[in-house]
Order: sequence, then C-alpha cells, then structure tokens
Amino acid sequence: MNKRTYILGLTGSIGMGKSTTAKFFRLAGVPVWDADASVHELYTTGGAGVRAIEVLAPTAIRDGAVDRKALRQAVLDDKGLLKRIEEVVHPLVSADRQNFLDLHVDEPLVACDIPLLYETGADAWLDGVLIVSASKDVQEQRVMDREGMTREVFETMLAKQTPDAEKRQRADYMIDTGLGLDHAQAEVLSLIERLKGK
Repeated sequence: MNKRTYILGLTGSIGMGKSTTAKFFRLAGVPVWDADASVHELYTTGGAGVRAIEVLAPTAIRDGAVDRKALRQAVLDDKGLLKRIEEVVHPLVSADRQNFLDLHVDEPLVACDIPLLYETGADAWLDGVLIVSASKDVQEQRVMDREGMTREVFETMLAKQTPDAEKRQRADYMIDTGLGLDHAQAEVLSLIERLKGK
C-alpha cells in the first residue's frame, strides 16, 4: 500500500519570492496547486466563479468574465461585499484543490501555494508549512519595482497579511530567499528529499 501523500503548504508575504520558490518545486517534479491560479480560472469566461460574482456584483462582469479592477472597486464601494464573495468563492477554490489532490494521490509529495494560508486557516489540513521570507529591505525593493505599485497599495496588502515574524514562528520550514536564487533552489531540493522520506 502506498504511503499517504505529504501535503506541504507554501506561503509568504508579498515580495518574499513565493512564486519563484513554487517554480523550483515544479522544476523538481513536485506537483503544485496554486490558489491564485485557481481563482483566476474561476473568474475567466465560463468559470464557475463568474456566475457567483454576477449575482453579488453585476458591475464586475465584463464580456462573460470577472473584471478584477471593477471587482476591487465594487468591494471598496460595499464594505460587506468581500465577505459575501469569499463565502461563495472559497468553496469553489476548495473543490478545485480537492480535485488536484485526488489527481495526485499517488505522489509522495505535493505543494499547495496559498498566499493567505494562515489567514484562511489552511494550516489545519496541511501536513506542514513552508514560509519563504527575506529582509524588509529586500521585500520592499522587490515590491516597489513592480509595475504600477504604489506605497499605499503595498501597505494595504501588507495589512491584510499575517506579519512575516508571526509566519516565521508558526511555520515548520523556512527558506530565506534574500540569499539568492541558487541558495533558495538548493534549499527546496533539500527539503523535497527530507519530505519524500516522511
């Protein structure tokens, strides 16, 4: 009988290198489920999320898909809207994640890339959590280099996320991405070997 798949959660605050780290897992052959990509898929034309959003925020629908900019504006205009959206979208995202896990039931290790991992209580069903982190200076430089990024947007995003120090304390594993790509990739490969042996 096959050993149960080890489900690793991957998270980190904005600008900490989570997407790059997820890519290293994929390059090493580890299946990765991406929460953001799942939501994006749900919001595209024909996606299950479109119908759900249309009921709650009709102005956010453009050409049969969710217009994220219009949705953000709708959320700003109606303080209670975000909670109502989460109530209908989270079950759809959960179903997509379960499909992914069912597809990879024979894998020794899978990773779930979840930006708001602690904020949504995902650590309750994961076998372990890896946080990617870096110094505040490195984080700020990465984020402010992004096109269209403003200090206000950066601060707003940070305010919605569990502080980095708390994530470091709660996580089972940590990779400092501020030490460079080669270091981060080597750490990923080392962790994969350890977790596949569990």
